[in-house]
Amino acid sequence: MLRSLFAAVVLIHGLIHLLGFVKEWNLMPVNQLSGRTLIPLGEASTKVAGALWLAAFLCFAIAAAGFLLRADWWWMAGAAAVLLSQLLIVLYWKDAWAGTIANVIILPVVIVAYGTWSFDRMVRNEVTALLEPTSGAAPEIVTRDMLRGLPPVVQNWLEQSNVVGSKKVHTVRLKQKGTMRTKPNGSWLPFEAEQYFTIGKPAFIWKAAIHAAPFIDIVGRDKYSDGKGNMLIKLLSLKTIADSKGDEMNQGTLLRYLAEVCWFPAAALSDYLTWEALDSNSARVTMSYAGVSASGVYRFNAQGQLVGFEAQRYGEFDGKYSLEPWSIVMKAQKPFNGVTLPYASEVTWKLKTGDYTWLRLEITDLEYDTPEMYRTD
Repeated sequence: MLRSLFAAVVLIHGLIHLLGFVKEWNLMPVNQLSGRTLIPLGEASTKVAGALWLAAFLCFAIAAAGFLLRADWWWMAGAAAVLLSQLLIVLYWKDAWAGTIANVIILPVVIVAYGTWSFDRMVRNEVTALLEPTSGAAPEIVTRDMLRGLPPVVQNWLEQSNVVGSKKVHTVRLKQKGTMRTKPNGSWLPFEAEQYFTIGKPAFIWKAAIHAAPFIDIVGRDKYSDGKGNMLIKLLSLKTIADSKGDEMNQGTLLRYLAEVCWFPAAALSDYLTWEALDSNSARVTMSYAGVSASGVYRFNAQGQLVGFEAQRYGEFDGKYSLEPWSIVMKAQKPFNGVTLPYASEVTWKLKTGDYTWLRLEITDLEYDTPEMYRTD
Protein backbone atom coordinates (compact mmCIF):
# COMPACT_ATOMS: atom_id res chain seq x y z
CA MET A 1 0.00 0.00 0.00
CA LEU A 2 2.73 2.48 1.00
CA ARG A 3 4.80 1.48 -2.01
CA SER A 4 1.89 2.18 -4.34
CA LEU A 5 1.18 5.48 -2.60
CA PHE A 6 4.78 6.67 -2.94
CA ALA A 7 4.91 5.61 -6.59
CA ALA A 8 1.69 7.57 -7.19
CA VAL A 9 3.22 10.69 -5.58
CA VAL A 10 6.29 10.38 -7.83
CA LEU A 11 4.19 9.88 -10.97
CA ILE A 12 1.73 12.71 -10.24
CA HIS A 13 4.62 15.04 -9.45
CA GLY A 14 6.13 14.04 -12.78
CA LEU A 15 2.88 14.60 -14.67
CA ILE A 16 2.70 18.18 -13.36
CA HIS A 17 6.02 18.81 -15.12
CA LEU A 18 4.26 18.22 -18.43
CA LEU A 19 2.49 21.56 -17.95
CA GLY A 20 5.83 23.30 -18.33
CA PHE A 21 6.51 21.41 -21.56
CA VAL A 22 3.07 22.21 -22.97
CA LYS A 23 3.39 25.88 -21.99
CA GLU A 24 6.84 26.48 -23.44
CA TRP A 25 6.13 24.60 -26.66
CA ASN A 26 2.81 26.43 -27.12
CA LEU A 27 0.92 23.19 -27.58
CA MET A 28 -2.13 24.61 -25.80
CA PRO A 29 -2.93 27.43 -23.39
CA VAL A 30 -1.88 26.88 -19.76
CA ASN A 31 -3.43 29.81 -17.93
CA GLN A 32 -2.18 28.63 -14.53
CA LEU A 33 1.41 29.39 -15.53
CA SER A 34 2.78 32.86 -16.17
CA GLY A 35 5.99 31.58 -17.76
CA ARG A 36 8.08 34.09 -15.79
CA THR A 37 11.67 33.05 -15.09
CA LEU A 38 14.39 34.35 -12.79
CA ILE A 39 16.48 35.21 -15.83
CA PRO A 40 15.08 36.18 -19.22
CA LEU A 41 14.95 33.38 -21.82
CA GLY A 42 15.01 33.77 -25.57
CA GLU A 43 12.75 31.76 -27.85
CA ALA A 44 15.30 28.98 -28.39
CA SER A 45 16.10 28.80 -24.66
CA THR A 46 12.38 28.59 -23.90
CA LYS A 47 12.10 25.53 -26.15
CA VAL A 48 15.08 23.94 -24.39
CA ALA A 49 13.47 24.60 -21.01
CA GLY A 50 10.26 23.02 -22.26
CA ALA A 51 12.18 19.94 -23.40
CA LEU A 52 13.77 19.74 -19.94
CA TRP A 53 10.30 19.81 -18.32
CA LEU A 54 9.44 16.82 -20.54
CA ALA A 55 12.70 15.07 -19.61
CA ALA A 56 11.94 15.57 -15.91
CA PHE A 57 8.52 13.96 -16.40
CA LEU A 58 10.10 10.96 -18.15
CA CYS A 59 12.64 10.53 -15.35
CA PHE A 60 9.90 10.63 -12.70
CA ALA A 61 7.77 8.15 -14.68
CA ILE A 62 10.70 5.74 -15.05
CA ALA A 63 11.52 6.11 -11.35
CA ALA A 64 7.91 5.39 -10.33
CA ALA A 65 7.77 2.29 -12.52
CA GLY A 66 11.14 1.05 -11.26
CA PHE A 67 10.12 1.64 -7.66
CA LEU A 68 6.91 -0.36 -8.12
CA LEU A 69 8.84 -3.18 -9.79
CA ARG A 70 11.47 -3.13 -6.99
CA ALA A 71 14.22 -2.52 -9.53
CA ASP A 72 17.48 -1.72 -7.75
CA TRP A 73 18.32 1.01 -10.31
CA TRP A 74 15.21 3.13 -9.79
CA TRP A 75 17.09 5.59 -7.57
CA MET A 76 19.22 6.65 -10.56
CA ALA A 77 16.16 7.84 -12.46
CA GLY A 78 14.81 9.34 -9.23
CA ALA A 79 18.00 11.29 -8.53
CA ALA A 80 18.13 12.64 -12.08
CA ALA A 81 14.44 13.58 -11.88
CA VAL A 82 14.76 15.45 -8.57
CA LEU A 83 17.90 17.31 -9.67
CA LEU A 84 16.43 18.36 -13.01
CA SER A 85 13.08 19.19 -11.44
CA GLN A 86 14.58 21.42 -8.75
CA LEU A 87 16.74 23.32 -11.26
CA LEU A 88 13.61 24.05 -13.32
CA ILE A 89 11.63 24.97 -10.19
CA VAL A 90 14.28 27.52 -9.21
CA LEU A 91 14.26 28.94 -12.75
CA TYR A 92 10.43 29.18 -12.75
CA TRP A 93 10.15 29.89 -9.01
CA LYS A 94 7.02 32.10 -9.14
CA ASP A 95 4.99 29.37 -10.88
CA ALA A 96 6.66 26.20 -9.60
CA TRP A 97 7.92 26.78 -6.02
CA ALA A 98 5.42 24.29 -4.53
CA GLY A 99 7.13 21.46 -6.42
CA THR A 100 10.01 21.76 -3.96
CA ILE A 101 7.78 20.13 -1.33
CA ALA A 102 7.36 17.01 -3.45
CA ASN A 103 11.08 16.87 -4.19
CA VAL A 104 11.85 17.10 -0.47
CA ILE A 105 9.55 14.10 0.10
CA ILE A 106 11.06 12.06 -2.74
CA LEU A 107 14.76 12.83 -2.19
CA PRO A 108 15.26 10.97 1.15
CA VAL A 109 13.76 7.80 -0.33
CA VAL A 110 16.10 8.14 -3.31
CA ILE A 111 19.10 8.53 -0.97
CA VAL A 112 18.15 5.45 1.06
CA ALA A 113 17.63 3.47 -2.17
CA TYR A 114 21.12 4.51 -3.26
CA GLY A 115 22.50 3.28 0.09
CA THR A 116 20.76 -0.08 -0.36
CA TRP A 117 22.07 -0.40 -3.91
CA SER A 118 25.61 0.48 -2.81
CA PHE A 119 25.55 -1.96 0.13
CA ASP A 120 24.09 -4.74 -2.02
CA ARG A 121 26.70 -4.15 -4.72
CA MET A 122 29.49 -4.41 -2.13
CA VAL A 123 28.10 -7.71 -0.81
CA ARG A 124 27.52 -9.02 -4.34
CA ASN A 125 31.15 -8.37 -5.23
CA GLU A 126 32.33 -10.06 -2.03
CA VAL A 127 30.14 -13.12 -2.59
CA THR A 128 31.24 -13.39 -6.23
CA ALA A 129 34.90 -13.27 -5.18
CA LEU A 130 34.20 -15.87 -2.48
CA LEU A 131 32.37 -18.37 -4.70
CA GLU A 132 34.21 -17.94 -8.00
CA PRO A 133 37.20 -20.20 -7.23
CA THR A 134 34.85 -23.10 -6.36
CA SER A 135 33.12 -23.24 -9.77
CA GLY A 136 33.64 -26.59 -11.45
CA ALA A 137 35.10 -28.31 -8.37
CA ALA A 138 35.15 -32.10 -8.82
CA PRO A 139 32.46 -34.05 -6.94
CA GLU A 140 33.41 -36.66 -4.34
CA ILE A 141 31.03 -39.14 -2.72
CA VAL A 142 31.06 -39.54 1.07
CA THR A 143 31.62 -43.19 2.02
CA ARG A 144 31.26 -44.96 5.34
CA ASP A 145 35.01 -45.60 5.36
CA MET A 146 35.56 -41.83 5.49
CA LEU A 147 33.83 -41.72 8.87
CA ARG A 148 36.39 -44.00 10.52
CA GLY A 149 38.36 -42.21 13.18
CA LEU A 150 35.50 -39.94 14.13
CA PRO A 151 33.86 -40.40 17.56
CA PRO A 152 30.99 -42.92 17.37
CA VAL A 153 28.42 -40.26 18.24
CA VAL A 154 29.63 -38.12 15.31
CA GLN A 155 29.60 -41.11 12.94
CA ASN A 156 26.04 -41.84 14.05
CA TRP A 157 25.02 -38.21 13.44
CA LEU A 158 26.43 -38.23 9.93
CA GLU A 159 24.69 -41.51 9.11
CA GLN A 160 21.39 -40.33 10.58
CA SER A 161 21.71 -37.14 8.55
CA ASN A 162 21.98 -39.22 5.32
CA VAL A 163 25.41 -37.82 4.50
CA VAL A 164 26.83 -41.22 3.53
CA GLY A 165 26.33 -41.69 -0.20
CA SER A 166 25.91 -37.97 -0.83
CA LYS A 167 28.39 -35.66 -2.57
CA LYS A 168 30.93 -33.74 -0.59
CA VAL A 169 29.77 -30.15 -0.61
CA HIS A 170 31.93 -27.30 -1.94
CA THR A 171 29.55 -24.35 -1.50
CA VAL A 172 26.32 -23.67 0.36
CA ARG A 173 23.76 -20.92 0.00
CA LEU A 174 20.75 -20.49 2.26
CA LYS A 175 18.02 -18.11 3.31
CA GLN A 176 16.90 -17.40 6.86
CA LYS A 177 14.17 -15.55 8.64
CA GLY A 178 13.67 -14.92 12.31
CA THR A 179 13.87 -12.36 15.09
CA MET A 180 16.74 -10.79 17.02
CA ARG A 181 17.34 -8.23 19.73
CA THR A 182 20.32 -6.11 20.69
CA LYS A 183 19.97 -6.15 24.49
CA PRO A 184 18.53 -8.59 27.04
CA ASN A 185 15.27 -6.69 27.56
CA GLY A 186 15.08 -5.28 24.04
CA SER A 187 12.27 -5.71 21.57
CA TRP A 188 12.40 -8.61 19.13
CA LEU A 189 13.03 -7.34 15.60
CA PRO A 190 12.18 -9.39 12.50
CA PHE A 191 14.91 -10.04 9.94
CA GLU A 192 15.58 -11.86 6.69
CA ALA A 193 19.04 -13.03 5.65
CA GLU A 194 21.07 -14.79 3.01
CA GLN A 195 24.28 -16.68 3.74
CA TYR A 196 26.99 -18.15 1.52
CA PHE A 197 29.66 -20.68 2.55
CA THR A 198 32.72 -22.30 1.06
CA ILE A 199 34.07 -25.49 2.60
CA GLY A 200 37.50 -26.27 1.10
CA LYS A 201 38.74 -22.90 2.34
CA PRO A 202 36.31 -22.23 5.18
CA ALA A 203 34.53 -18.92 4.71
CA PHE A 204 31.09 -17.35 4.83
CA ILE A 205 29.24 -14.13 4.08
CA TRP A 206 25.96 -13.38 5.85
CA LYS A 207 23.77 -10.50 4.68
CA ALA A 208 20.74 -9.49 6.73
CA ALA A 209 18.02 -6.86 6.70
CA ILE A 210 16.62 -6.12 10.16
CA HIS A 211 13.30 -4.28 10.37
CA ALA A 212 13.82 -1.94 13.30
CA ALA A 213 10.70 0.21 12.75
CA PRO A 214 8.37 1.23 9.92
CA PHE A 215 10.54 2.65 7.11
CA ILE A 216 13.70 1.99 9.14
CA ASP A 217 15.88 -1.01 8.28
CA ILE A 218 19.29 -1.93 9.62
CA VAL A 219 21.48 -3.95 7.29
CA GLY A 220 24.30 -6.20 8.40
CA ARG A 221 27.08 -8.15 6.74
CA ASP A 222 29.04 -10.69 8.77
CA LYS A 223 32.09 -12.07 6.99
CA TYR A 224 34.68 -14.78 7.67
CA SER A 225 37.37 -15.22 5.02
CA ASP A 226 41.08 -16.14 5.07
CA GLY A 227 40.78 -16.64 8.81
CA LYS A 228 39.59 -13.10 9.49
CA GLY A 229 36.20 -11.80 10.58
CA ASN A 230 34.39 -8.53 10.02
CA MET A 231 30.92 -7.41 11.08
CA LEU A 232 29.54 -4.36 9.27
CA ILE A 233 26.22 -2.82 10.37
CA LYS A 234 24.56 0.19 8.75
CA LEU A 235 21.40 2.15 9.50
CA LEU A 236 19.27 2.59 6.37
CA SER A 237 22.26 1.14 4.45
CA LEU A 238 23.98 4.53 4.86
CA LYS A 239 25.24 5.29 8.37
CA THR A 240 27.80 2.86 9.75
CA ILE A 241 26.84 1.71 13.24
CA ALA A 242 29.56 -0.91 13.62
CA ASP A 243 32.57 -2.09 11.63
CA SER A 244 34.12 -4.67 13.94
CA LYS A 245 37.35 -6.52 13.18
CA GLY A 246 40.40 -7.83 15.00
CA ASP A 247 41.47 -10.92 16.95
CA GLU A 248 38.19 -11.21 18.87
CA MET A 249 36.16 -11.05 15.65
CA ASN A 250 38.44 -13.63 14.03
CA GLN A 251 37.77 -16.06 16.90
CA GLY A 252 34.06 -15.26 16.98
CA THR A 253 33.45 -15.73 13.27
CA LEU A 254 35.53 -18.92 13.23
CA LEU A 255 33.30 -20.30 15.99
CA ARG A 256 30.22 -19.22 14.09
CA TYR A 257 31.43 -21.17 11.05
CA LEU A 258 32.19 -24.15 13.29
CA ALA A 259 28.67 -24.11 14.74
CA GLU A 260 27.05 -23.76 11.32
CA VAL A 261 28.84 -26.81 9.90
CA CYS A 262 25.64 -28.55 11.04
CA TRP A 263 23.97 -27.21 7.87
CA PHE A 264 26.49 -29.03 5.63
CA PRO A 265 27.46 -32.04 7.77
CA ALA A 266 29.90 -33.55 5.25
CA ALA A 267 32.23 -30.69 6.21
CA ALA A 268 32.77 -32.56 9.49
CA LEU A 269 35.36 -34.54 7.49
CA SER A 270 37.43 -31.43 6.70
CA ASP A 271 41.09 -31.57 7.65
CA TYR A 272 40.87 -28.29 9.61
CA LEU A 273 38.53 -30.00 12.11
CA THR A 274 39.53 -32.46 14.83
CA TRP A 275 37.01 -34.38 16.94
CA GLU A 276 37.19 -35.78 20.46
CA ALA A 277 34.58 -38.00 22.10
CA LEU A 278 33.28 -36.72 25.43
CA ASP A 279 30.46 -39.17 26.14
CA SER A 280 27.71 -41.05 24.31
CA ASN A 281 25.85 -37.82 23.52
CA SER A 282 28.58 -35.22 22.93
CA ALA A 283 31.86 -34.55 21.18
CA ARG A 284 34.31 -31.67 21.21
CA VAL A 285 35.35 -30.27 17.85
CA THR A 286 38.34 -27.99 17.33
CA MET A 287 38.80 -25.84 14.26
CA SER A 288 42.27 -24.57 13.40
CA TYR A 289 42.69 -22.33 10.39
CA ALA A 290 44.95 -19.43 9.38
CA GLY A 291 46.61 -19.27 12.78
CA VAL A 292 43.38 -19.17 14.81
CA SER A 293 42.03 -22.10 16.81
CA ALA A 294 38.82 -22.53 18.83
CA SER A 295 36.73 -25.39 20.18
CA GLY A 296 33.10 -26.14 20.85
CA VAL A 297 30.93 -29.02 21.96
CA TYR A 298 28.30 -30.64 19.74
CA ARG A 299 25.44 -32.30 21.66
CA PHE A 300 23.19 -35.05 20.29
CA ASN A 301 19.98 -36.76 21.37
CA ALA A 302 19.40 -40.50 21.67
CA GLN A 303 18.36 -40.69 18.01
CA GLY A 304 21.69 -39.26 16.87
CA GLN A 305 20.27 -35.87 15.90
CA LEU A 306 22.27 -32.74 16.63
CA VAL A 307 20.47 -30.69 19.27
CA GLY A 308 23.01 -28.17 20.55
CA PHE A 309 26.37 -26.45 20.35
CA GLU A 310 28.32 -24.71 23.12
CA ALA A 311 31.56 -22.73 23.13
CA GLN A 312 33.44 -19.91 24.79
CA ARG A 313 33.11 -17.06 22.27
CA TYR A 314 34.17 -13.45 22.26
CA GLY A 315 31.25 -11.03 22.28
CA GLU A 316 30.97 -7.26 22.56
CA PHE A 317 29.11 -6.06 25.64
CA ASP A 318 28.95 -2.43 26.77
CA GLY A 319 31.58 -1.52 24.19
CA LYS A 320 34.12 -4.12 25.35
CA TYR A 321 34.96 -7.66 24.20
CA SER A 322 34.85 -10.52 26.68
CA LEU A 323 34.98 -14.30 26.43
CA GLU A 324 31.56 -15.67 27.39
CA PRO A 325 29.64 -18.96 27.16
CA TRP A 326 27.71 -19.10 23.89
CA SER A 327 24.99 -21.68 23.31
CA ILE A 328 22.85 -22.76 20.37
CA VAL A 329 19.78 -24.95 20.76
CA MET A 330 18.64 -26.74 17.59
CA LYS A 331 14.88 -26.97 17.96
CA ALA A 332 13.67 -28.79 14.81
CA GLN A 333 14.99 -30.92 11.95
CA LYS A 334 13.98 -31.50 8.34
CA PRO A 335 15.61 -32.63 5.08
CA PHE A 336 17.23 -30.30 2.55
CA ASN A 337 18.70 -31.82 -0.60
CA GLY A 338 18.22 -35.26 0.95
CA VAL A 339 20.27 -34.39 4.06
CA THR A 340 18.47 -33.98 7.38
CA LEU A 341 19.48 -30.75 9.12
CA PRO A 342 18.54 -28.68 12.16
CA TYR A 343 16.64 -25.81 10.53
CA ALA A 344 15.29 -23.91 13.56
CA SER A 345 17.69 -22.59 16.20
CA GLU A 346 17.90 -20.30 19.21
CA VAL A 347 21.16 -18.58 20.21
CA THR A 348 21.93 -17.51 23.78
CA TRP A 349 24.76 -15.77 25.62
CA LYS A 350 25.06 -17.20 29.13
CA LEU A 351 26.25 -14.11 30.97
CA LYS A 352 26.92 -13.60 34.66
CA THR A 353 23.86 -11.36 34.74
CA GLY A 354 21.70 -14.13 33.29
CA ASP A 355 20.89 -15.81 29.99
CA TYR A 356 20.55 -13.45 27.05
CA THR A 357 18.77 -15.13 24.16
CA TRP A 358 19.27 -12.76 21.27
CA LEU A 359 18.56 -14.71 18.06
CA ARG A 360 15.84 -17.05 16.83
CA LEU A 361 16.15 -18.21 13.26
CA GLU A 362 14.69 -20.60 10.74
CA ILE A 363 16.23 -21.73 7.46
CA THR A 364 13.71 -21.30 4.65
CA ASP A 365 15.88 -22.44 1.74
CA LEU A 366 19.20 -24.24 1.39
CA GLU A 367 21.12 -25.36 -1.70
CA TYR A 368 24.44 -27.11 -2.16
CA ASP A 369 26.95 -26.39 -4.92
CA THR A 370 25.09 -23.50 -6.53
CA PRO A 371 27.98 -21.02 -6.52
CA GLU A 372 26.05 -17.84 -7.22
CA MET A 373 23.94 -15.32 -5.33
CA TYR A 374 20.21 -15.58 -5.00
CA ARG A 375 18.43 -13.44 -7.55
CA THR A 376 16.65 -10.39 -6.17
CA ASP A 377 12.88 -10.62 -6.56
